[in-house]
Amino acid sequence: MKFALSTLGLPGTPVDDVLRLAADSGFDGVELHSRPEGPVHPGTGTAERARITARSAEAGLTVLSVAAPVRAAGGDEDGPVIEELGEAVRLAADLGAPYVRVLPGGGALPGNAFPGGGAPPAEEADVVAARRLAAVAPEAADRGVRILLETRGSHPRGADVARITGLVGHRAVGVVWDPAHTRHAGEEPHETLPVLAPHLGYVRVKDSAPDGEAAAAGDAAPPPGGAAVPPLRAAVRALRSHGYDGWLCWEHEQQWHADAPGPGPLAAAARNRLAELADGPAA
Repeated sequence: MKFALSTLGLPGTPVDDVLRLAADSGFDGVELHSRPEGPVHPGTGTAERARITARSAEAGLTVLSVAAPVRAAGGDEDGPVIEELGEAVRLAADLGAPYVRVLPGGGALPGNAFPGGGAPPAEEADVVAARRLAAVAPEAADRGVRILLETRGSHPRGADVARITGLVGHRAVGVVWDPAHTRHAGEEPHETLPVLAPHLGYVRVKDSAPDGEAAAAGDAAPPPGGAAVPPLRAAVRALRSHGYDGWLCWEHEQQWHADAPGPGPLAAAARNRLAELADGPAA
């Protein structure tokens, strides 16, 4: 397997520092968070996009994905969402990234009201997201980019996102799996992966400890609010049993927990932990 460092939990970190940290820690790639305060965003100019691409190559890193805050089923109108999706695809293509990660954003989440008020039923949210993703899929395919819908929020289980990708029916639309979200929704990795496998682009993992084991730096504590501990070991075992040899993308949790240690001391240890699990037994 290959290992990427996500900038989602590194707000405000300059892109050159991200690339240096990823390379020094032994990662193979980076997932770049696309927001105005992030390392890249749709307003990033052509020259800067080219510079980041060149610096990534010099560091021996792949830009794995642009993690865009687009909510495929969110908002009232198709047009703005489709435009956001297109901008994210073009940004990824300019950076040489094979993937764009987007969010479902449907259902009863705040800010996702549809005309007439309230939130759409799941079936309507599925159709809305599929329609918008299908509108951008041909351009994504032409540019060599896949749009991946993450398992989270209104669609946290494998079957939830698979309904949408099934409706789209285009190879340029797939899934990014976060095992923490699927477990929190009541699914274990051995249940989720068979559903997601035909659609899977890559896998995002947290830096808390797997299945009660020691994490890269110290023992895991249950996340605040009683959320399930991310099932890292079980997820990697399931991936190995299915012959998966793709990307694991590590997200540092500092953005969400003010008392979390900085990424510097943890990044190399986390990468080594992922490699240890990836090389371990599948059963």
